[in-house]
Amino acid sequence: MTGRVALITGGSRGIGRAIAERLARDGFDIAITYARNADAARSVTDAAEKLGRKALAIQSDSGNLENNEALVGKVVKGLGRLDVLVCNAGAYPYGGPDEMKLEDITRTLDLNLRGVIVESVAAARVIPKGGRIILIGSAFGERVPVPGISIYAATKAGLVGFAKGLARDLGPKGITVNVIQPGPIDTELNPADGAASDALRAQLAIPAYGEVSDVADLVGFVASERASYITGTALSVDGGLTA
Repeated sequence: MTGRVALITGGSRGIGRAIAERLARDGFDIAITYARNADAARSVTDAAEKLGRKALAIQSDSGNLENNEALVGKVVKGLGRLDVLVCNAGAYPYGGPDEMKLEDITRTLDLNLRGVIVESVAAARVIPKGGRIILIGSAFGERVPVPGISIYAATKAGLVGFAKGLARDLGPKGITVNVIQPGPIDTELNPADGAASDALRAQLAIPAYGEVSDVADLVGFVASERASYITGTALSVDGGLTA
């Protein structure tokens, strides 16, 4: 994989950080985006550089469509090419219809769906044969086991439809497009000992939260040459939430 470049949005913490670190170990030069915490982003790029990889951190608001459109060009300018796009940045709003404001709905759509579409279209224009577009969705896009997440679930379900269509568009070019759908993963924003964790564990076939490495390992496989015949599908890593 030497010389290949992967871009991971929201790559400074949680699942995104684990994906960036996994792809760096697999031999990719990496670019990540981060919203505010430059120190966290720097620790990711430092770790990649210690492995002998080139690394680039770009501060970017993933809910800003103009930023999303410019992002791929920044990566190509900084690292010379782009082979794998991992759209991981997103928001997890919670609340029922009585609590939803128009700006909250618009922001979630821009961050979780519209921005991903813009990034993917831009990447599709430069990714070469053998490239990968990987969208981090959610098991909640397939099954909604709790109230209060309707907008979030809608955006993640939308990723699957988009990926299926884009896979048809890019298949003749040798580029695959897939969605990875995590279930409950133990992160700072969704801790395994959180207020709703017991209720969510009760919905699982394996009654335990997953680790960020569970998602990163699946992304590593889908990004590899071994997954060249997998496209247009959603792959769940969710402890059986959607079983």
